[in-house]
This record gives sequence, C-alpha cells and structure tokens, in this order.
Amino acid sequence: MSAPRSLVLTAAVLLSCGALFGAFVPAVRVSVPVSAPAISTLPAALSAAVLVTPTIAYADDSSVWIPALSAVGAGFAIGLAAIGSGVGQGIASGRCIDGISRQPEVADDLRG
Repeated sequence: MSAPRSLVLTAAVLLSCGALFGAFVPAVRVSVPVSAPAISTLPAALSAAVLVTPTIAYADDSSVWIPALSAVGAGFAIGLAAIGSGVGQGIASGRCIDGISRQPEVADDLRG
C-alpha cells in the first residue's frame, strides 16, 4: 500500500519542483545609452564598482540560476540558524531541569 502512495508523492514533488523552476523568468534588460560627465575621482569609481557587482552574478543574459540559488541558500542558512538556536536553548533548559531535580532548594537561583 505504501509503494503507490510513495510514487504519487514523489511525482507530486517532482511536478511542483518543475513548476517552481519554471516560474523563474529572466528579466528583460534594456540598455539605454547615457551621456554623463566624466568624473575621475576615487569615490565615483568605488560607487560604480559597487553598483556593477550585483550584475556580475548573472552567468549570461538569459540565466537567473545564480540569484535563484542564492535565495535558496539564504533560506537554508536562516533555517540552520533557527535550528541551532533552538537546540542551544533546549540544552540550557534541560541542564536547568537536571539541576533543579538534583537540588530543589536552588530552583529560584537556577531559573533566574
């Protein structure tokens, strides 16, 4: 009984992943020539480098995989941070309960 259900769930996951990856549509890039006065100072060069840096993440004009996978990686990092803090709080609470069970008279000190 579990084999057909597993196959159905696997197919559903694969179809939903296909729909998710199909949702990423490359943005239309329009290059407009801009004539600006030439500024040859260091702050202007640094700010131009900072503004150009995010566009380097695109592998070519039709690829959005790098920004999409960056978002997925950020989600995993946030999830791991949440799991780590939860585990740390659980360990601290468990040690507090162990201490209270061994010496009930210091319960107020341990809780504080």
